[in-house]
Amino acid sequence: MKQEKRKLRTIAPPFVVLGPSGVAVRDRLKRLASEDEKVLRLVGEHLGVLASMDLKARCADADEHSSDTWAARKKGLTAASSSRWAGAITKATHDQWALSRRCQLAHIQGLEAGVRTLTHRLSLPVGEKGAKRAPGGYRSKGEWFQKTRRLHILEHRLDVARAEREAGVVHVVRGGRKLLHTRHNLDAAQLSEAEWRERWEAARWFFAADGESGKRYGNETIRITPGGEVSIKLPAPLAELANAEHGRYVLASKVAFAHRGTEWADRVEANRAVAYRIHYDTGRGRWYLTASWQRPVAKTIPLETARSHGMAGVDTNADHFAAYQLDADGNPVGDPKRFFYDLTGIAQHRDAQIRHAITQVLHWAKRCGVAAIAIEDLDFTAEKTREKHGREKRFRQLISGIPTGNLKARLVSMAAETGLAIVAVDPAYTSMWGDQHWRKPLTAPRRKMSRHDAAGIAIGRRALGYPIRRRTAPPHDDQSDRRGHRTVQAGPGDRGREETRPPVTERARDARRRAGTQQGTRGTSTSKTVRDARSTGTWTQCSLLDTDSLGTVSATQPER
Repeated sequence: MKQEKRKLRTIAPPFVVLGPSGVAVRDRLKRLASEDEKVLRLVGEHLGVLASMDLKARCADADEHSSDTWAARKKGLTAASSSRWAGAITKATHDQWALSRRCQLAHIQGLEAGVRTLTHRLSLPVGEKGAKRAPGGYRSKGEWFQKTRRLHILEHRLDVARAEREAGVVHVVRGGRKLLHTRHNLDAAQLSEAEWRERWEAARWFFAADGESGKRYGNETIRITPGGEVSIKLPAPLAELANAEHGRYVLASKVAFAHRGTEWADRVEANRAVAYRIHYDTGRGRWYLTASWQRPVAKTIPLETARSHGMAGVDTNADHFAAYQLDADGNPVGDPKRFFYDLTGIAQHRDAQIRHAITQVLHWAKRCGVAAIAIEDLDFTAEKTREKHGREKRFRQLISGIPTGNLKARLVSMAAETGLAIVAVDPAYTSMWGDQHWRKPLTAPRRKMSRHDAAGIAIGRRALGYPIRRRTAPPHDDQSDRRGHRTVQAGPGDRGREETRPPVTERARDARRRAGTQQGTRGTSTSKTVRDARSTGTWTQCSLLDTDSLGTVSATQPER
């Protein structure tokens, strides 16, 4: 039986990614006095207790939360701190509760996907091979039995998660669940109990204040002057620690933002809102201050404008970016470029590697003269599940290591500063079609093409609006062009589109004209001639008689 051809999924159209909507810069609080550190610890601890109490109250309200309950919570916090501290705490609580709800929904969707996969594979005979998009049965009866037990576990977890979502119950850990679990694995984390306790307490502190436009220097709670002087509005129970008027405490340290310092100073001098956050790094024993503010969403250029100067197609991989330049017509230009990074080690090292690689990509794109960078709109949330790739542990680790979320945020924000647009494309079939149609033609003795390089070309062509495949299939009935041109590289009217076709001679035209006008009942309108390749080059008459269906002799043959 002929196998049914698999249908391709619908390809989403490319789009220009919106620019960043916020900015955050950080500086270290240097040369703090011992009294300054004492005050910072007391304020952070006091506000952290209030934030924990408010989060507990918000989780208890569940779906019954209303503006009245919010006002009651804020009123209680104001008495123990101030109105602005209370507003910052309640806002952080609402954001954290909403994030927990979104994570809860994602957890339910993941459990549902796992249950579907296990149910499908358990329904198949043991040892049955699977297709490309549908997994087969399990290899042995023992594995089949273990998966039945896991199916029951996932179904139980799914029922519990659904019941909690309907009841509005969320599970939130202030300080982080990962750090909480580290308490039971101190040897593996190479931490003592005192060191872990210090990290746990610092993570649960609350030291953030939202900005307010129209107020002095854009923030009344944590105020920073254009000269870098930092002052803090102390909560009511700690007002006796103030060293300035109006219950404020001025730190001995001054800040100077090296990155975007001019933009920050302009906002502060204009009394525009700036939010601040102070946190303590227990590993280094340092205090840091982060300033953030909103900015108008950068106006993205139209897609046609982004395509006018060509495109730089970038393929994201586990250890490098594979990039290729394409002109406005979709043709590859030059040689492939690769920008490597190392995602092993601590989070700070990984983040630095990503930023360095993105900087190299942006500088190369500016030198190429393109106006936009094309990148895949990747999302591996449904591709790294244990049930879908149970045996392929290295593959799951590979796709889990690709920094899709961090990459998007970094690339968009850094590209906006360099004047480049980001065009996101559907990642379907880019690697497969790029390898099939572009890898071999562009491979040369001095140019080594990889599958990832060819994928960069495919991504760029999709962003430019051109098909990835170089040629379409010919017409199914014949090799003529009656159904339209068979290539997608150029239009049918372009000169030099294909090789030169052999000219039609005058003799052939005359023969077709005579065939249409000649009268009679002859079955064949013209005499059959052959050319003897061994002759002197003259055309000779065929010796076979040409007769019609009635048995009459053709007029073109002599009678005997």
